[in-house]
Amino acid sequence: MSGPDAVPGASGEATGGRLVLLGNAIVDLVMRVPALPERGGDIVSRDTTLTTGGGFNVLTAARRLGLPAVYAGAHGTGPFGDRVRADLAREGIEVPLPPVTEEDTGFCVAFVDGGGERTFATSLGAEARLTEAHATAVLAALRPGDLVQISGYGLAYPVNGPVLASLVARLPEHTRAFLDPGPLADQIPEQVLEPVLARCDWVSCNQREGRLLTGRDDAREAAVALAARLGPRTGVLLRADADGCWLVPPGGEPAHIPGRRVTAVDSNGAGDAHTGAFLALLGHGLELNSAVRGANAAAAFAVTRHGPATGPTVGELLDFLGGEPLAARLSSALGR
Repeated sequence: MSGPDAVPGASGEATGGRLVLLGNAIVDLVMRVPALPERGGDIVSRDTTLTTGGGFNVLTAARRLGLPAVYAGAHGTGPFGDRVRADLAREGIEVPLPPVTEEDTGFCVAFVDGGGERTFATSLGAEARLTEAHATAVLAALRPGDLVQISGYGLAYPVNGPVLASLVARLPEHTRAFLDPGPLADQIPEQVLEPVLARCDWVSCNQREGRLLTGRDDAREAAVALAARLGPRTGVLLRADADGCWLVPPGGEPAHIPGRRVTAVDSNGAGDAHTGAFLALLGHGLELNSAVRGANAAAAFAVTRHGPATGPTVGELLDFLGGEPLAARLSSALGR
């Protein structure tokens, strides 16, 4: 790659296959409040919605940009499990594992304050009961070129963590592995996290998660430290909200990819929109720099909409970009 959009150390990467999520799709109870209540206090929600969230947000972000997607997590039997499966089906997302019969899918209460920031409390369910039989079934269902996304939430769960670590270590060479360590990054046991990091092709995290993994507050320093920890075969994307992200390609030098200034109304799911778009654009064969810029744009679009699953469709993303040169590159890669 050359020219003004080049990233040091980056090269185009064409990838086929599907997005296969090793994560958790749960139900979100989203409450929009002016501010979080004080301890022992109460506050009235201005708006409350019940929606499918968690890993569903990444899957829909990729699916809406045309990448086939598979939810390879556990799911339960009951009203929440039924809702999750119905929403996955509506988005055209494959579900290869049968329901867990003895437990319903879990849920999360998400408080979105007046500044668009979100705070969570989660109740675990069947999605946190992954078994070795599930792992064997997932491995058998993988296809050459699949992009396997691993959620740090699952790695932090006492039951799921060891199962997922063993599964990731056995991923076939024809797949590529991506990790989002998530808000519980510092609660993942080292014996679970290290084999996953050793197999990953990419790690994508936000600035707080980067600090938890490296001890560095500065976004660039955290990205560089994380890349050094991972080694030259693994790339790093460190998301910095409106400032865009820091990209360290495998074996390459750090580069800042600028973000987009928009009026944020809800940051819930922005990181998922970024991750899903990045995977989708790589899956369509887009070169790395354009894939990252497209992911930044998808995340910026997402925060202008209420709800956790607000990644743009192809048409919405192209309209958002307007007449920018990036829009033409995306249009060509996405077949528009």
